[in-house]
Amino acid sequence: MKIRVRVIPNSKTEEVATEGDWFLVRVKEPPKEGRANQAVIRLLAQYLSVPRDSVRISSGLKSRNKVIDVAGIPLRR
Repeated sequence: MKIRVRVIPNSKTEEVATEGDWFLVRVKEPPKEGRANQAVIRLLAQYLSVPRDSVRISSGLKSRNKVIDVAGIPLRR
C-alpha cells in the first residue's frame, strides 16, 4: 500500500495524525543525515502495527512530502 506523508522535523513531540488522504508525521529528529527519515519509518511502523522493515520511503527522501510503501496492509477499496 502506498501512503502520502507530510513530515514536520524538529518537533517538540512525536506523533502521527491524518489530514484527509495525507498522514502528518511530527518527529523530534532534525532533517540531517537521514535521521528524520528513520524516525518517520519507526513511527509509521509503530502506528500501523507492522514491522519496521515493511515501511520504505519510495520517493521524497529529501523532501517533507513523501510517498511511502507499506507491505503487509491490504489496499482499501
